[in-house]
Amino acid sequence: MPPSLRDWVPEGHLVWTVLDAVGELDLSAFYAAYRADGHGRPAYEPSMMVGLLLYAYARGTRSARGIERACVEDVAYRVVAGNLAPDHSTIDEFRWRHERALGEVFSGVLGLCARAGLASVGIVAIDGTKISANASVNANRDFGQIAREILEEAAEIDRREDELYGRERGDELPEHLRTREGRRKALREAKERLDCEREQAHDARDEDGDEVALELDPQRFVTRPQGRRAWVREGRRALEN
Repeated sequence: MPPSLRDWVPEGHLVWTVLDAVGELDLSAFYAAYRADGHGRPAYEPSMMVGLLLYAYARGTRSARGIERACVEDVAYRVVAGNLAPDHSTIDEFRWRHERALGEVFSGVLGLCARAGLASVGIVAIDGTKISANASVNANRDFGQIAREILEEAAEIDRREDELYGRERGDELPEHLRTREGRRKALREAKERLDCEREQAHDARDEDGDEVALELDPQRFVTRPQGRRAWVREGRRALEN
């Protein structure tokens, strides 16, 4: 059997707090959007998607493409997602479809994290910074407003990235670099081109450079103890003059 990803994440990691918090949440608003007869059921379990977005936003990741990438590359994200990798379109659609419910849930979780002490050690990231460590400030924060701002930021980031990358994730390798054989072939050809360009540049410098003719009399210093060093000094002196 392959190793369990859950064994790779220490007990004290934030991901367990997020998953435990999701387990305590009322997620009926998310399930209500799907038919009870099984038709039109979500591609991914809503509780998993809620946990994924909560963990990503708590870590400061707003981009759906960034979350998709993390579900492949980051062990904690893979634990949340159950070793699945929803694509950015699915993540973006879930956020858009359940934006109001997410705002309410995330608002509650932010307040819970702040009062549980996660904010005081700078664990939960919001609006590009960290929640203030000042408990009195935390107690008066409008976490609903913070949650709405985070969701608005995520929507704006996804909109800009959609304009840039279309349906793609944006960091895909060119087709010819996606296999070992293709990479090796491309890298060999690139090295050959680079060597050729360097050789051409070297030849061009030799052709364009002004040659300076030096007439050095070996009899003047070749027999000196300094040998080659004296020859170089004499040549430099002749150039300067």
